[in-house]
Amino acid sequence: MSYLIELDRQLFLYLNGLHSPELDPVMFYLTKTFFWLPLYAFLIFLIFKNYKKEGWYLLAGAALTIFLADEVTSSLMKPFFARFRPSHEPSLEGLVHLVRGYRGGLYGFASGHAANTFGTALFVWLVLKPYYRWISWIFLWATLMTYTRIYLGVHYPGDIIAGAIIGLTSGWIGFRFATWLLAKSRKKKVAGEA
Repeated sequence: MSYLIELDRQLFLYLNGLHSPELDPVMFYLTKTFFWLPLYAFLIFLIFKNYKKEGWYLLAGAALTIFLADEVTSSLMKPFFARFRPSHEPSLEGLVHLVRGYRGGLYGFASGHAANTFGTALFVWLVLKPYYRWISWIFLWATLMTYTRIYLGVHYPGDIIAGAIIGLTSGWIGFRFATWLLAKSRKKKVAGEA
């Protein structure tokens, strides 16, 4: 375990060290949820375009995905493991590249950003892949979004990987919940028409 922790630390220092003054403001804004609001609005539009009124069931599944991802990482894992973010780790003082003094909260395992973005990406991909082949690019967005966390010095790669696994699991659960709601609604509609 100590070997993995040290490997995680060394990989973090390498990746965090790949920075430039030109990239700093870009990564600072790319990590912000509000920056991606147009993308979220576009994805919601696509859901309702293809599922019409049933889109509300899918939004319920998306909400469950984000709720699970956030609760597991932020409410359970971070306080339980209490692993300092690199930006708060005393032994890394002076070695971590920070942007605009942003340090995040005290604990970082597992990454809520990774959980939410990978959960959203999987959910959206499962929902929209029958309609759009290009929707798989959503995983590139999730990867970029989570990389910003390492760049900004607030997460180790291990935080990201664990968060992504939690997110993918949450996305699958959210999708299964949404499809259950859809099936139940369609069955009720058919029964009503009989």
